[in-house]
Amino acid sequence: MSNHQDQHDPNENHLLAALLDAEFDRLAPHLELIPMLLGDVLYESGGKLQHVYFPTTAIVSLHYELENGGSSEIAGVGNEGVLGISLFMGGDTTPSRAIVQTGGYGYRLRAQILMDEFNLAGQVMRLLLRYTQALITQMSQTAVCNRHHSVEQQLCRWLLLTLDRLPSSELTMTQQLIANMLGVRREGVTEAAGKLQDLGFISYRRGHISVLDRAGLERDVCECYQVVKKEFARLLSDVRQRQGGAAKAQSA
Repeated sequence: MSNHQDQHDPNENHLLAALLDAEFDRLAPHLELIPMLLGDVLYESGGKLQHVYFPTTAIVSLHYELENGGSSEIAGVGNEGVLGISLFMGGDTTPSRAIVQTGGYGYRLRAQILMDEFNLAGQVMRLLLRYTQALITQMSQTAVCNRHHSVEQQLCRWLLLTLDRLPSSELTMTQQLIANMLGVRREGVTEAAGKLQDLGFISYRRGHISVLDRAGLERDVCECYQVVKKEFARLLSDVRQRQGGAAKAQSA
């Protein structure tokens, strides 16, 4: 194995880390480490799913695009989850578009491999269904938030959910991309980001956001952030990482 791959570990993805040894060992030979570059489209709306993706350091945004060209993020998937739930929910296509929001890495798995494991009706199936319920909560809360809360509150929610999936407080993201995520005009994001910067919560320059005061963002955010966070914690609360999983991967 190359030094490049030695720096990465499937256990960085929480769902893969939660699998029992036997299930992980069946999937591990088929997991393909891939770079996920900012702006990469992993699948288009209506496209047939050939693979599922387990991000580790990347974050993928699920978008719904309108006929007039407008779009809005309906959910994000990072190291807590898997991309491609429609595969095991009864269909092999999806109405949303998946685009990389934060560049990094992840693991790709052929769709049929996951379906074979899912159809055993064991722990993999139960884990994926729990994750799907949490993802549905995120989608529902995003819809409510975008309708009822200010752009400033939406931006706080988006920043906090992004921070939860990253090891640092540094984000690379232009205001135009954030506007596309939230489905609002760029001017609205500029104003909201300016307010957060004036409060000392963030520092913004040339597409780079540094979060200076996370506690401040948490005070300013609407309840939607905690609703999503608590639901993920509730549904996956009894999930434990496989004992020695990371150690085994490093010694292999």
